[in-house]
Amino acid sequence: MMMLGCKCFHWSGVGASFPPQSESFSLPAPLPEWPPGGGFADGTIKLGVIEVRQITKFEFVWGCNLSGNKKHGVSFYKPVGIPDGFFSLGYYCQPNEKPFQGFVLVARQVFNSKLRDPSACNLHHLPALRDPEDFTLVWSSDDLSEENFDGCGYFWLPQPFEGYKALGFVVTNKPEKPKLDELKCVRADLTDECEVYNLLVNTASKFLQVPLGLWSTRPRHRGMLGKGVSTGTFFCSSYWSRGEELDIACLKNLDCTLHAMPNLDQIHALIRHYGPTVFFHPEEVYFPSSVSWFFENGSLLYRRGESRGQVIDGRGTNLPAGGSNDGEYWIDLPCDSQRKSVKYGNLESAKLYVHVKPALGGTFTDIAMWVFCPFNGPATLKVGLINIALSKIGQHVGDWEHFTLRLSNFTGELWSIYFSQHSGGKWIDVSDLEFIEGNKAIVYSSKCGHASYPHAGVYIQGSSGLGVGVRNDAARSDYYVDSSKQFEIAAAEYLGDGVICEPGWLEFMREWGPKIMYDSRAELDRLINRLPSMFCNSVENVFAKFPVEFYGEEGPTGPKEKNNWVGDERC
Repeated sequence: MMMLGCKCFHWSGVGASFPPQSESFSLPAPLPEWPPGGGFADGTIKLGVIEVRQITKFEFVWGCNLSGNKKHGVSFYKPVGIPDGFFSLGYYCQPNEKPFQGFVLVARQVFNSKLRDPSACNLHHLPALRDPEDFTLVWSSDDLSEENFDGCGYFWLPQPFEGYKALGFVVTNKPEKPKLDELKCVRADLTDECEVYNLLVNTASKFLQVPLGLWSTRPRHRGMLGKGVSTGTFFCSSYWSRGEELDIACLKNLDCTLHAMPNLDQIHALIRHYGPTVFFHPEEVYFPSSVSWFFENGSLLYRRGESRGQVIDGRGTNLPAGGSNDGEYWIDLPCDSQRKSVKYGNLESAKLYVHVKPALGGTFTDIAMWVFCPFNGPATLKVGLINIALSKIGQHVGDWEHFTLRLSNFTGELWSIYFSQHSGGKWIDVSDLEFIEGNKAIVYSSKCGHASYPHAGVYIQGSSGLGVGVRNDAARSDYYVDSSKQFEIAAAEYLGDGVICEPGWLEFMREWGPKIMYDSRAELDRLINRLPSMFCNSVENVFAKFPVEFYGEEGPTGPKEKNNWVGDERC
């Protein structure tokens, strides 16, 4: 290893698939043979006048580490094993502390002018892919010393011809410019805007005279209707700041058929193979149920100005459909002796309601799995070593929570899971998941609040400085729902009309619980007055960050009213 001012390192043995400290990740079990049909999992996806493949084999080029610990550095790779006729679009960057898992896309042109985007700027007469005109040196580790060191890192930005966009960078360990055919730029009308996502390296410190920032990228336009396609490349700059337009773009899917999305048989196979097991806390009392069980056991539809509720049929077909959350209607628990028992749910009837939709321009499939609980219990406040059970704050009738599986349409491989946690959530790479059987992950549902987590433990929502916040306790127990067996496909719009019969309740756009405001300030004041003075301000600051709904009972809207129904997950 060659040590410089930036502690850069370089391994001999060109052609190694990864540096010594990284381990390649693979799923616990082999993938099955998916049911036939369409272009799902056949390795190539058509985006219009170009088609792309995923490359997951790489040759190590260079790495950098400022911490002194190799595992906290990043490494850069050149894609190898590119099929004949395909061309590289950029290099790959991988944090050393994570198992080796990633991809970059390679592309080739296919000649079908009928798939041209109508909004294209009359560029279709130009080739889809073209060598760059030149390369510009963005950053090099030579800036750390008066001498040049063979084997250090050089970051090169392709300079495209007019009418083209660069999609990635080239990294070398020698100061000579890359050859112009090292990668291809893409015709501008075949690209979309991208944005930075995760910060990989930030070297704006006393160690470097010229700083370097490295980020992973993702399409700016995402969600069910987004056409942006992630290329797997990274963005780097020595001067860029958020808000500025990036020097690189991503691809755009102009094939409206979305041929690589799974058909109905493939969806069922994917859920049976990957469906997580949802574990509830051993002290949980507010369990999920099926929606039909909730309706059939006396839940009522109320209308503003009317004192008596209306019985709801099992499929919710008599609920008012469409419109907006105008406060005109809401659902409530039974008003008789069944109210208490319905509040506790019915684990035997519970199922996951599945929404299948395109992601990242139809190169991935998102399988959002929604769980319904008739009641969300009150919160527990953690103040240092003290746990305080709140009497009302946080509780409400009706609770919709979800998690989302993201699957590659190139292979059918599970790539990550989004864990929804109250008003936010987080994508977790497949390498950081726990598995219970084959390739079925574990999802932990927090006690009373039903937020989703990848691992057991105590998660604090709020200020962590003094250990003050709302507790989310997640643990494994004998209470669980196996989503690979207990599921219902509620929607998959891309399959076309009539393929999936959506349940009637899915079109209910109002609240699944009454709105009851109460004086939570009195409860908070009593709580704060009992605390040591060092915690008082922290507790007040924590509660100031929560939405108004947290201080009363207000049922949530249903899945179709959530932003992530059409859009991407919030993160």
